[in-house]
Amino acid sequence: MEGRAQHNVDVLGWLADALEELDCQSLRRIRRCRQSAQGRIIWLDGRELVNFGSNDYLGLASDPRLVAAVKEGLEKEGWGSGASALVCGRSSAHAALEEALAKFEGCEATLVFPTGFAANAGTIAALVGPGDAVYCDRKNHASIIDGCKLSRADLRVFPHADVDTLDHLLAKPHRHRRRLVVTDTLFSMDGDLAPIPQLVDVCERHRAILMVDEAHATGVFGNRGRGVVEFYGVEERVPVRVGTLSKGLGSVGGFVVGSTALVEWLVQKARPYMFSTALPGAACYAAMAALKVVEQEPHRRALVVQKAEFLREALKREGWNIGLSASQIIPIVVRQPNVALSLARFLETRGFFVPAIRPPAVPDDEACLRVSVTFHHQHSDLERLVETLGEAKRKLGLGN
Repeated sequence: MEGRAQHNVDVLGWLADALEELDCQSLRRIRRCRQSAQGRIIWLDGRELVNFGSNDYLGLASDPRLVAAVKEGLEKEGWGSGASALVCGRSSAHAALEEALAKFEGCEATLVFPTGFAANAGTIAALVGPGDAVYCDRKNHASIIDGCKLSRADLRVFPHADVDTLDHLLAKPHRHRRRLVVTDTLFSMDGDLAPIPQLVDVCERHRAILMVDEAHATGVFGNRGRGVVEFYGVEERVPVRVGTLSKGLGSVGGFVVGSTALVEWLVQKARPYMFSTALPGAACYAAMAALKVVEQEPHRRALVVQKAEFLREALKREGWNIGLSASQIIPIVVRQPNVALSLARFLETRGFFVPAIRPPAVPDDEACLRVSVTFHHQHSDLERLVETLGEAKRKLGLGN
């Protein structure tokens, strides 16, 4: 009887109180259900909304050309890959996508991962480990931060975009075998750009490896859509570049581009690549179709940049705090999680989906609405959003 009683102990009983505490702090996430394709207009929990929450910056997620490419891929590849890329999961579609990405990025070689998260985490841990050091911008994406921790290298976090502090850290005497500096190029919540040229100079001066994540910049920045390193003209000076297929390119998966030796090393050492089932081949077909659109329709990224600039200026005129945004990602910083939630809910009643971003996605005092501008947004959408935010400010009693 005593043994059976012990089996009835609720070892997860603490969860109810912990979840209630999240509710009290306005930090509990609620999973929602979208009943439509991704696009300018979505149906979310039964409500029709103008979508300002998507990372589908170029409007390709539901593009008929990508849909047709997926159908072709399904006919040729089926759906599941069946195994990891190193067993029998890497198909001719994966090989073709890697070749297309290398050509698009102007690099020797590319390696495709199941997700962008896996690409970051796997690459960092393959390049550095015990006895090494990794230097991480404080506002890097969680996949970078987790990759740094998983590597077991000595972790040094420097203030956001603070090149002088990084320079000082790298100048200190050390006994590390290798040193890696990792940064987003376009920060996913703040919408600002990393000081890439200065980071390149510092890393070259101190013989540190520079790795950048172009997840939110691929397809949007640069003359050919290669990202922020192309925008700044320093592509050949950045040895490790990570990207994603799931944002501007409208598909799914992540990738790393660089030298042939880098890719061969990652094949041998990047555990998420070695031990994850490969992407479905049909997803590779979608990504290759997206690359063609990026190359053939540069007006898409030009319009995204123009629309974002219009919205940033309009929001600033109305007194909203948008931080240092210089991209299609525009935070409306309100600091308190409950205020961000109230604003998001008000906007939904007026037909807009703009997600409230709260800790831990942002620091404790930087809760915000995250506005994503995409190719399909109409000028009237932007104007109405600004007007509706003004209405929300008055009705919710928010100061400037």
